[in-house]
Amino acid sequence: MKRFSISPPVAALFLAIVLFILSGFLPNGFGSDLNVAKAQAINIIRLSVFLGVIAAGQTLVIISGFEGIDLSAGSIVTLTAIITYVLVNGQDSMVLKALLVSLIVGAIIGWLNGAGITFLKISPFVMTLGMAGVVTGAIIVINHGNVSGKVSPIMTKVIARPLVLGIPGAIIIWIIFGLLMWLLLERTTYGKNLFAIGVNRVTAKLSGVNVILTNLVTYSLAGMLAGFGGFLLVGNTGVVLINLGQPYLFPSIAAVAVGGTLLSGGKGSYWGTMAGAILLTLMTSLLTTMQMPDSVRRMVLGATLLLLISIYGRQKALRQ
Repeated sequence: MKRFSISPPVAALFLAIVLFILSGFLPNGFGSDLNVAKAQAINIIRLSVFLGVIAAGQTLVIISGFEGIDLSAGSIVTLTAIITYVLVNGQDSMVLKALLVSLIVGAIIGWLNGAGITFLKISPFVMTLGMAGVVTGAIIVINHGNVSGKVSPIMTKVIARPLVLGIPGAIIIWIIFGLLMWLLLERTTYGKNLFAIGVNRVTAKLSGVNVILTNLVTYSLAGMLAGFGGFLLVGNTGVVLINLGQPYLFPSIAAVAVGGTLLSGGKGSYWGTMAGAILLTLMTSLLTTMQMPDSVRRMVLGATLLLLISIYGRQKALRQ
């Protein structure tokens, strides 16, 4: 007898829709007003963009296996947000230069992570945690806690405001970004090699996969994507803080897990990460609306993560 199962991305998205509908019955919910509901839905998705982009790098390193994780992502987001803020300084002509510098800086830090993990045999947890400390320290030393700059008008217009048919530019960017991530994972040699080393690195090496190169590229891409997240985030907030990226660190890992990517590596998708980012953002928004303290929000998010992971594991066991 064939047992019913549902894919993790669909499960996460379905749960997000159910929670969104139920949120209409809260005191500050949209009730039966469809226009308010539409506006709130768009805003939730817009807020999910920044978590989703930052979580893209986590998706890659977690799929790569070998206990892959990037704890430096939050620090990279903060650093590249500051770089963008300072370089742009209110000038539209400097936006592309700031984006390029942010991507390069993120990629360099990611490459250093990959080099330490690959050549020095440092565990991903220790290497990326240490790098997070180095980057955070560098931010404090260089800026002395003070940052002078300004985002440009075009950044605010494209990222934070409605661009086409009332849809914010950030969402349009995320849709295009999602398609590119799908192509990277499913339609390139790198993507096939990434899943291969995630399943078994020894077998992948014997099959002709360049494990060292794939690992270096993966962590470089993770850093670069965190840099892109920092660029987008500062374009949305318009301001920078010393700890701007830290609140996104745990949720970026949780979004990957909630989306169904195996923490042991070798299986996952970015579509799942996108669904996980939407679900976590919606839950955070609902808990904030209900005026729950930060401790309660952390407990609820952690419990949800454990529940969904246990359900996914149970479905895998049933299929086997």
